[in-house]
Amino acid sequence: MSQTIRVRPAQLTDVPAMAHVNVQAWNETYRGLISDHILDDPGFTSARERQWNTVLTDPRFITHRVAVAEDNGIIVGIAMSGPGAQASDPLHLYVLYVLKQWHGSGAGTNLLEAVLAPWEAATLWVARPNPRAQAFYRKHGFRPDGIEKIEDDLPVVHMIRSDVADSRAAGGVE
Repeated sequence: MSQTIRVRPAQLTDVPAMAHVNVQAWNETYRGLISDHILDDPGFTSARERQWNTVLTDPRFITHRVAVAEDNGIIVGIAMSGPGAQASDPLHLYVLYVLKQWHGSGAGTNLLEAVLAPWEAATLWVARPNPRAQAFYRKHGFRPDGIEKIEDDLPVVHMIRSDVADSRAAGGVE
């Protein structure tokens, strides 16, 4: 791993690599936490390719922010934010995955800031059995709001970041 992580807006030509990162990150993060049939589905990668192709080409996603992190031209992380479910909702972080080999490289922070400005209010869902990710989001001003659900066999926790003033008061963003 080098220290030449570059974050940029995702492009249509990135779709196969984005799908690969999505699937590999799920395997690295969720193996043993969700059913193997989900992770081992032979159509998993092609489904993610269709998903990312849709996100990057369908006008319904025009307001979404999609970024990739690359190290020497190899995509090692992906992120996407967009409008919440209701018009009055803050932005929502839908995706942020960095391959395990690049954890701690700064790619996650750079991706997060590429799709959510540090001062923007936002929400996200994070796996309850993923304390590393929860700590990362806390560092960036997110706090659990007590809402939980099961998604893809996995218990997930809802987190929210109100604004930068609230985050600083809570010891998050510096």
